[in-house]
Amino acid sequence: MTDTRATVAAQARAVADAWSPPGAPESWWLTAALLATIADDEVLLDLAAAVPPDRLPALLLSAAVRRLVTELPDEPLARHFPVPGGAQPPRDPGFAAELGAFARAHRDELAALCAEHRYQMNEAGRCADVLPVLARIAAADPRPLALVDLGTGAGLALHSDRYHYAYRGNETWTAGDPASPVQLECEVRSGRPPVALPVLADRVGIDVEPLDLRDPGTRAWLAACVPPEAGAVTRFAAASAIAAARPARTVRGDLLEVLPDVVASLPPGPVCVVDTYVHVFLPPERLARFDTVLAGLSADRDVHWISVDPLVPLGPEAHSTVQGLDVPPEWVEDNRRGGVFGVIGHAAYRDGTRTAEVLGRAHPSAAWLEWLR
Repeated sequence: MTDTRATVAAQARAVADAWSPPGAPESWWLTAALLATIADDEVLLDLAAAVPPDRLPALLLSAAVRRLVTELPDEPLARHFPVPGGAQPPRDPGFAAELGAFARAHRDELAALCAEHRYQMNEAGRCADVLPVLARIAAADPRPLALVDLGTGAGLALHSDRYHYAYRGNETWTAGDPASPVQLECEVRSGRPPVALPVLADRVGIDVEPLDLRDPGTRAWLAACVPPEAGAVTRFAAASAIAAARPARTVRGDLLEVLPDVVASLPPGPVCVVDTYVHVFLPPERLARFDTVLAGLSADRDVHWISVDPLVPLGPEAHSTVQGLDVPPEWVEDNRRGGVFGVIGHAAYRDGTRTAEVLGRAHPSAAWLEWLR
């Protein structure tokens, strides 16, 4: 148990550092504080350590805390958490003590929530990482694109063409409907990403357990899995409303098994297969098989794999991408210091031949983007 507790604590701190590193917007303080307290508080750490490792213990417990706080709005802890459309509550040095007291008072309820659920974050903000790659593909091929979202969960990424985007660097680049209820803003720290909405011929999600946002319990749990940052909370509420009102087609099954049939069902034209924080959890043999499947599918049409995933193998020894690509040495060092980020990669397949490159990296919830091209 001692080793398990140490592992969970290290993972909690790593995720806290990823979402709220030095220089992060102040609104991310609570996300970091929630995970850091899980790492430091004895009762919270016991609860997390009791969760099977493959269920992301620290993140699952953070979601359980948020879900229970939502059900108990009169608890003192509730005042720290943002609500959709609201501002981020200010940093409070008393948060850790209040969270510890909450865990002691509601230990059994938190354990039950962890036992009943899995952690599944649906972050519409990551569409801001994917859009420049889609725009790049569309600029080279005027045909409408078919979008296949892997590990789609609630399917928020399938509605990326219904969101508004603002990328802010030395200048501001925008795309999409300014009146969209989903407003995605991203700080561009370097480069000039192409920004344009592609035309979609079709859209379909694949997941071993697709989620129905029309079910109130499902929607409430997914809302609890969103980081407690005002922008992320508001994004989820708006994007989930769009997805619930206009459900996209989803296919249940293992992505390696069902992907060929899904691609065969799509209209003629290029297919863009997107994974955001999915393939990082696949073992090497499944990654290799996935690459082989895509190469085979490209005998009949162009296939593009857009990946936004942390470096692998997951942890401080990571050195490559899920697409097997090298990254700048300073990125490897940043990861070693605990700065988890998503690497944006594009692999294109034509007639069984693959070309691939790294295009940039991004904050786990798309607060910032570094573009290389």
